[in-house]
Parts: sequence; structure tokens; C-alpha cells
Amino acid sequence: MCRILGSFAAGADRPEPAQLAAVSARQRHGGPDEHHVLSGPGWSLGCDRLAVTDPCGGRQPYRLPHLPGILAVLNGEIYNHAELRRTLAARGHRFPDRCDGTVLPALYAEYGPAFAEHLDGMFAVALLDLRPGRTQLVLAVDDMGMKPLHLHHDPYDGSTRFASEIPALLAFEGVRISPREDALDTVLATRTSFSTHTALAGVDVLPPGATALVRPGTAPVVRRRGPHRVKPLGGTQDVLRHEVRRLARAEVPVCAVTSGGLDSGLVTALAAEHARETDAPPLHTFHLTYRGRWPDSEAAYARAVARRARTVHHEVAVDPDELGSLLTRTVRHLGQPNADPITLSTYALFRAVRQNGFTVALTGDGADELFGGYDRMRAALAAPEGADWAGAYADALSAAPRLLREHLYTANYRAYIADTGSAADRIAQELRSAEAVGADRLTAMTAFETRWRLPAYHLRRLDHLSMAWAVEARLPFLQPSVVTHARSLPVAARTGKRALYEAGAELLPPSVLRRPKQPFTLPVAAMLAPGGPLLDLVREMLSPARLVLGGKIRADRAAKLLARHLEHPTPQAALTLWSLAVHELWTEVVQGMRIPAGCAA
Repeated sequence: MCRILGSFAAGADRPEPAQLAAVSARQRHGGPDEHHVLSGPGWSLGCDRLAVTDPCGGRQPYRLPHLPGILAVLNGEIYNHAELRRTLAARGHRFPDRCDGTVLPALYAEYGPAFAEHLDGMFAVALLDLRPGRTQLVLAVDDMGMKPLHLHHDPYDGSTRFASEIPALLAFEGVRISPREDALDTVLATRTSFSTHTALAGVDVLPPGATALVRPGTAPVVRRRGPHRVKPLGGTQDVLRHEVRRLARAEVPVCAVTSGGLDSGLVTALAAEHARETDAPPLHTFHLTYRGRWPDSEAAYARAVARRARTVHHEVAVDPDELGSLLTRTVRHLGQPNADPITLSTYALFRAVRQNGFTVALTGDGADELFGGYDRMRAALAAPEGADWAGAYADALSAAPRLLREHLYTANYRAYIADTGSAADRIAQELRSAEAVGADRLTAMTAFETRWRLPAYHLRRLDHLSMAWAVEARLPFLQPSVVTHARSLPVAARTGKRALYEAGAELLPPSVLRRPKQPFTLPVAAMLAPGGPLLDLVREMLSPARLVLGGKIRADRAAKLLARHLEHPTPQAALTLWSLAVHELWTEVVQGMRIPAGCAA
């Protein structure tokens, strides 16, 4: 697991070492163990390494003596590297160590840009082919988009630059930034940047399961690969058990994140079972809560899971007075606004994981998308024929419903969004189109969630905020065998996570199996109430002077919304106010991102 960076430009000079050092410094928190950058005329390739597989080997960029001119860097884990190494060794390739990424130059030599089709894992790979007559840059990410890769292509000089994190990418000279005009609407409509876009014009994310080919002086040509196919064996519990055990093996300490819900509970139970059966030390589990009395606490459920699984449980209590500084740090690490208050919880949780000596953490992310766990999915399935279920589904994704968004916008901004279209409109249209060509509603929703929303909303956040503390988050639910198994189930088994409840019947406490669904997040409505720890911060971010300068939100209506919320706090008003505040803070933070400086955790 690492942070990677690089540049590719025809006929350009060798990049300045100081510039590359500035890029690396902004994402060094994710790769504190080793740093190395190679460069030449018109190109650079670098890595900040978090040593997980073969910690004493695996120097990046990867080079093999018998394959001069082929260089590679890897962010992530290749779980089938041992099998690939055996196959490649039989073809005459030689490897200096056991590191997973060492196989990449040989794999490319055998298969060219199709090399990524042979990888099983979570990965973002950059590979430079500098052999005469073959010069090109190849970029690839895993099927689910677990490890994001941010790109900038300059159409004027033909250069392409990339980095694992947006702040690092912006430290490259020549990467010009401007906030996208529709960024505010997109954040309010979908809670984060949508699709392959970021909140910055000119900075994109390579889509899940894609390979990009960059030839000298040309823009990246992106194509989607077919999924990495495996044949799952057994039922839901068996498939998940296999993946949890596979991902629980590491050469560094491994723990589990235990929210108190079904998904993380299953992962926790199976990982603890594996530790007992292999005579390993007991599994450590981590749960985040906030000091004081706050609604919707899941701490009791997490403790019940830990007791049942017999783990060493860590209940991490964050002081609410710290939330203001946590918000600034999460916005800086993400490089773009994310309206979900879960960002603060995620950042604080992985800080505790790292401070307790763990480098790998198993999580339950991805289960809702694959097994139909969201309330909005159940509502869409229950909607009668002829109802606009797709529009209602899109509205359920929002931080602020359409009518509220339009009420808050200035006349000019409302007209702009009406003219260009909202991300919410594109989401609804994609769902309608899928149904129109014969997909059942659940399949249409699952396809949208896994292709677009999961990587943009969940996985970029999880990657950036775990790696902010040099922790590798591993996701059993998003491994190919589980994905293939979930998609093969009948609709009934995928609705409301029925298959997962059946899998957890013998593994989890009845209280956890019976509890209503609740996201792992921050009690923002209570914390924005009179006297709450977030109120002053939100007031500052939504001051009339700020909003008038931005020109998109009517300051008088934002003030009335805040006043109404303080009289009668509601989750919807709180989330809208929070989202506006996050966007305002991001516009402030992004102005400083062009200054080459380290981004400390």
C-alpha cells in the first residue's frame, strides 16, 4: 500500500527534483516507510511506500534487470501475486524479492496494456514503457475503484500528470485549478463529486476497472476492462469466510473496524474465528464514539459483537471540541468536499488504529451496495408501476432535497443549474435507462451504486482518510468472489441483505441481527443544536459575507434555515447546513493547495 505519482510529456525537460519532492511531501503521510522517485527527459515516476508485503523488499519504482526500460509503481495489494510469480517464472522471468508489485514489469512484458486483466486485488498501477519505439504510460485501477488515481491532462503541451491524492497532484507545476461551477450543486445533490469528476475542473479520477493508455503528447485513452472473474464456491457465509481469511493474512499487524452493524460484524466474527483457528493472537477491534451523551450511539452493539467474537475491543472516544480541527484536516486530505459527517469519524478512527500499532484494518464497506441494504432501495422496489421511483431514488442520495436546494440558490446559480443540468438529473436518467432496456430495479440500482456512487462517495473517502494515518483498509465484501456471488443471487436474497442476515445467524448476537439499520456517522443534528460543538464553526462558514462573495447561496435564506433548525432541530436541516459549511471550507482550503508544502496528518 503506497502513494504514487508521476508525469509524462513529449519533448519536455527532466522534471525539477524540488517539484517532485513537493508532490511527494503532500502524500507522504500515506507512505512513510520509503520514498523514491525516478525521472528522465519528459517523465517521472515515484512512490511513497507503506511496507505491508515483504517489508524488507519491494523497492519502488519496480525494475527488473532483464527488462530494461519498463518501470512500475503500485498503490494497493495484489492478492494473487504468488500465483502470478510462479507463472512468470516458468516463462523465464526472475524476481529479486517476494513483494507483490515486483511482478508488474514482467506481467506487462508478457501481456502489454492487458496486464491488469490478470490482477486480483485492490490497486492503482502506473507503468512506464521507455523502450525505443514503444514509449507510453499505462495506468490501471481495480474493478471496484478501491484505490483511486487522479489525473490531469494539459491540452496545450500534451502533458499528463497523476497522483494518488488531489493535493499532491496540484503541487505539480502546470496543473491549473479552478473549482467546477457545478461543484456546490453536486455536493448538495449527491453529497460528493459524482462519476469520474472531482470538484476541480481538469482533475479527474480513473473510473473503476479501467486502463488508460497515454502516448507521447496525446490525451489518455481510457477503456474499461472486463471484470476479474472467479468462480465462488459455496454459500454467502463460505464465500465471505474465504475472503476474510485471505485478507486477514499480512506481514504486519491486522485489526478490524467494528461499527456495531451487520456488515462489519460479519467481517469481525469471521476474522476472529480465523485468528483462533490459526493460533494467532486475538483479533483487535476498533469502534469510534464521542464523549458525552449523544443520540444513536452504536457502542453497545459494537461491544456485543466483540464479546461474541472474543476480540480485544478498543472503544475510541473523541472529544467533540476537536471536531473543528478534524473537519479542516479531512477536507485537506480529501482535496474536495464530501458532505457526509462520517468523514470526521473515519479520520479519527484510523488515527486510533495507527496509534495502537496496526497497519491493516478489515472493514465491512460495500455490503449495502451489493446486497440491497439501503432504505432507498427498498423504497424504490416498493414504488408502484408508473411512479417516478428513479427521481425519488436520486433525491434520497442528496444532502438537500431538490426543492430546498433551489430555494437556497441565488437566481443566477439556479438558472445555471437549470441550463446545464444537475448530477441528480443524470442519476435518475441512468436508472430509468437501465430499467428501459430490461434490467430489474434492484439490478439497475446495484449497477449504479457499484459503478459510480460507491467509488466516488465511499471508497475515495476510505482510501484517503485511512492512508492519512498510514493504515491499509481491506474490504472483503468487494473481492471478486463476493461480488460475483452477490450478483448471482436471486432478487429476494439481495433485497434488504437477506443473504447476509442468514449468513450471520450463527455468528452475531441477536441484538445486532434485530437492530434497525443505522450508518456509522456523526450525530450532526444534535451537535448543531444550541450549545452544540459544531454550531460556531457552521455559523462562521455560513456568514453573510462569505455567501455573498460566493454568489451561489442566498445568505438570508441560509440564515433562516439555521434559525429554524436552532428552534426545532431536524436531521435534514442539519445535513444541509453541514454540507454548505463543508463546501465553503473547501473553497478556502483549496486556495492554498498550489503552495508546495507537506500535508501533515
